[in-house]
Amino acid sequence: MADKKSKSNETHSASENLENLENLEKTVEPESAEQALSDAVAEAIADVEATEIDQVATLTEDIQRLQADFQNYRKRVDKERLESAEVITGLVITQFLGALDDIDRAEEHGELTGGFKAVADQIVNTTTKLGLAKFVDINVAFDPMIHEALMHETSAEVTETLVTKVVRPGYTFKGRTIRPAQVVVTDPESE
Repeated sequence: MADKKSKSNETHSASENLENLENLEKTVEPESAEQALSDAVAEAIADVEATEIDQVATLTEDIQRLQADFQNYRKRVDKERLESAEVITGLVITQFLGALDDIDRAEEHGELTGGFKAVADQIVNTTTKLGLAKFVDINVAFDPMIHEALMHETSAEVTETLVTKVVRPGYTFKGRTIRPAQVVVTDPESE
C-alpha cells in the first residue's frame, strides 16, 4: 500500500513539474530565449578560448623552462670541459718540472749553449704560455701554502719568518700551486 502511495505522489509531482515547465514556456518570449541561448553560446566559446589560451601559455612556459635548462646544461658542460682540459694540461706540465729543474741547473753552471739552449728556451717559453709560472722570491714572508721549509735559521735582523734561500723553485699553474718551493727560512731570535 505504501508503494502505491509513493508512486502516486511521484506521478503527481512529475505532472506538476511538467505543467510548471509548460507555463514557463508560455511566459518566456521567444526573443529572450534566443538571447539567453546566444549568451550561453558566447559564454561557452569564451570559456573554450580561455582554456586554449591557458594551455598555450602553459606550453610556452614549459618550452621556455626547457630552453633555459638546456642553456644551463650547455654552459655547465663547457665549463667542465675547460676544467678537464686544464687538469690534464697541469698533469702533463707537472711531468716536465724535473726537466725544467735540470735546465735551470745547466744554465747556472754555464753548460747550456748552442742548440741545447734554443731547445731549452723553447720548452720554457711553451710552458709559460700554457700558464706555468716559477716562483723563487727571497726575503718574502714564509707561506706554508707555497713554501716547504727544509731548514730553519735564526737572526736578529728579521722581525718575522722570512724565506732567505730557495733550494728548489716552486711552480704555479693557472694560479694554483702545483709544486711548493723548497726553502730555507730565517726566524727572528727569541729574547
